[in-house]
Amino acid sequence: MGAVRRMKLGSQGLEVSAQGLGCMGMSAFYGPPKPDADMIALIHHALNSGVTFLDTSDIYGPHTNEILLGKALKENGGVRNKVELATKFGIRRIDDGNLEVCGDPAYVRAACEASLKRLDTDCIDLYYQHRIDTRLPIEVTMGELKKLVEEGKIKYIGLSEASASTIRRAHAVHPITAVQLEWSLWTRDVEEEIVPTCRELGIGIVAYSPLGRGFFSLGSKLVESLEEGDFRKYLPRFQPENLKQNQTIFERVNEIAARKGCTASQLALAWVHHQGPDVCPIPGTTKIENLESNIGALSVCLTAEEIAELEALASADVVKGDRYSSSSRTWKTSETPPLSSWKA
Repeated sequence: MGAVRRMKLGSQGLEVSAQGLGCMGMSAFYGPPKPDADMIALIHHALNSGVTFLDTSDIYGPHTNEILLGKALKENGGVRNKVELATKFGIRRIDDGNLEVCGDPAYVRAACEASLKRLDTDCIDLYYQHRIDTRLPIEVTMGELKKLVEEGKIKYIGLSEASASTIRRAHAVHPITAVQLEWSLWTRDVEEEIVPTCRELGIGIVAYSPLGRGFFSLGSKLVESLEEGDFRKYLPRFQPENLKQNQTIFERVNEIAARKGCTASQLALAWVHHQGPDVCPIPGTTKIENLESNIGALSVCLTAEEIAELEALASADVVKGDRYSSSSRTWKTSETPPLSSWKA
């Protein structure tokens, strides 16, 4: 294993590489699935470089990304005990092909059993609720997750896209180890309430899409290169009416990066790393050279002045477009009914 530093994620005992690897784009949402052999080689390269925190979900594929990871860990000489494996449940496809959010206890258990099988492991290190089911109290879902911890099927519990009050209520049932949220130079709405809540409760922060879904790698050229079936084509920030303004942000980041002798993506990723020792970004990639570039971001040191300069040029009033369409589930729509109203 390589020289990527280690960090404590949350206060429950989980230790991970200070940068993880988001695996979604290998199998889903960012165009067609990539060849298994190439992705397995990439995962092995990540592990050998010290990036041991792997992030997936049962909806990536659906299911195929978990199978890919299970295969990669088997093929790398049985390194399962050196890897921190995170997966998620809570979004499922229904008969008409649409997606549904579900936190029902029976479903939680069935989803966990199915993920264990696909990952070819007997325990998941970090098991997240991918999106919050607002039809039932968060305490009901957490009660089943707590049982899975007690049975040794999962080690630690996480939430993704959860509001501060939902995090508090969940944490009261069983300690939450990590909250996964979108956090990057141009997505900073979590800083007001969610990040402080996590820090108050000793919950680690896992930042997904820390490169703005690849925007801070290529700017508007990224949009030109997107394949058919890549859902980024439909994101508000990548639409022509918003892209021109957002491209100016990329150009400014690029200028600062040139001054520092790094790439724009390394600078944007370094900014996330500088948000605190409790923050672990999980940039995704399907290319070994991009993986190595992302690891290089760990060595980029920013001064307080540089951080302020970056934050000013990508402030909320400068970035054009929302991060998702208005119909998408996010932490802003994650409140659940009170437990007192629940009838099982």
